[in-house]
Order: sequence, then structure tokens, then C-alpha cells
Amino acid sequence: MLDTHAGLGRYDLASDEALRTGEWRGGIGRLARAELGPALASFLEPLLGVIRTLNGGPDPLVYPGSPAIATVIGRRQDRFVFNELHPLDADTLEADFGPDRRVKVTRQDGYTSVKSMLPPLERRGLTIIDPPFEEPGEFDRLLGALSDAHRRFATGTLIAWYPLKHMDAVAAFHGRVAESGIQKVARIDQWIRRPGGLGPLAGAGVLIVNPPWTLLDEAREALPELTDRLADGLGAGFRAEWLVPESHSD
Repeated sequence: MLDTHAGLGRYDLASDEALRTGEWRGGIGRLARAELGPALASFLEPLLGVIRTLNGGPDPLVYPGSPAIATVIGRRQDRFVFNELHPLDADTLEADFGPDRRVKVTRQDGYTSVKSMLPPLERRGLTIIDPPFEEPGEFDRLLGALSDAHRRFATGTLIAWYPLKHMDAVAAFHGRVAESGIQKVARIDQWIRRPGGLGPLAGAGVLIVNPPWTLLDEAREALPELTDRLADGLGAGFRAEWLVPESHSD
């Protein structure tokens, strides 16, 4: 597994920043101890199981990023590359995950790490591209990284995250991915209020290239309840569909 923008790897929800924003209370805070329906409980169990492991119970005092999730649920023979350019975050990542013999921490530009890290020797793997979207041109760079990763490792699974904020930019990005020649691309978006405009982020989405074959069906069963539980205003909703099927005749 290659995580191109790994961040800290796990997050202290008792930190000053987390207490100040309190954003987690409207997300995992609504789910950790809730009685969930069977479809949603099954869908979230990998994440909730990692939270229980890290915290010794269901209360999410420490919230896992993708490095924590991967190392908890990963197997002994798995190999993880966690890349983070920010020096202090990379130092924290190295201190927390570097002692794990399965883990290598690198400090490259996240978008270009796919060029040096792919394809993996195993010829099977997962690449997560989860940029911060803090600078102009992020969708252009994300598309470039997706194309590079797919060209180098066409059989691998790719997950690309993006915010649902400027919806014209999201639509343009989806259109460019659909025209890129990459096939078998699933799209899962969720928003807790109508996206767009000013204010806090209303939603996010992922594109998954070569997704597990059951993923879209499982998401469609789980997302109605998840959206109802997380809704924080008018217009909450979700979408789980093929952006580009395996072949255009599907």
C-alpha cells in the first residue's frame, strides 16, 4: 500500500485543535456508540474495529488516519509506504510507524511519489492519493497523479479523495477522468448539507479505480442510513455509481 499524503497517521481528538473545532463530534462522534442498522454496521466495522483497538473501547479519543487503519488490519506479510512531505508531520509519522518492520516512511512530493514507488514488486496493491487541497490547481495535479499511477500499475486499486466544494470544478475533474482512458472507475460522494458556497466543507468524494466488486452494492446499502445520521442541514445526500465502467458497453 502506498499512501501519497499520509499526514500524521492518527489524530488526538483531545488536542487543542480538535477541541476547538469539534468537527469530529458531528462525524465519528455520532457513530462510535450508535446502534447501527446491519448494512451500515457491516460497512463501518473495519473502521470501528480499528478505533476500538487503538482506544481500548468505542470512544474515539484517538482517530485513525489511513496509516493507522492499514497497520492495524494489515497482515504480517503486507508492506506499507507512507509518504509525507511536511517535515514535522513526517517526523511524527516516522516515530509512530517507523518501528513497524512492514512500514517505510518517505518524504517526497505526494503527487510525484507514484512515479518512484509504482509498480510495486508484489504486482498487487493499493494506492491512496489524499491531497490536502490547499493550493490552486489541485484537481489538475490529482488527475496527473491518477494517470501516472494507472499507467505504471494498471491492475492496482487506486483511491483518490477530493472535497465537494466548488462543484463546477468537481464536475470538470470527473469529465476529464472519464475521457482519460482509465476504465473501471467507481465514484462515491457524500454530503451532509447542500455542497457549494462559503463555510465549512459540506462533503467529500472518492474515485476508486479497480474497486472490489462488491463495493458499490455495499455502499448503496449503507449510505442512506449514514447520510441520515450525519446530515447537518438541507440537501444532504450521496451518490455511489460507476463514473467509467469496465467497458462502455456495461
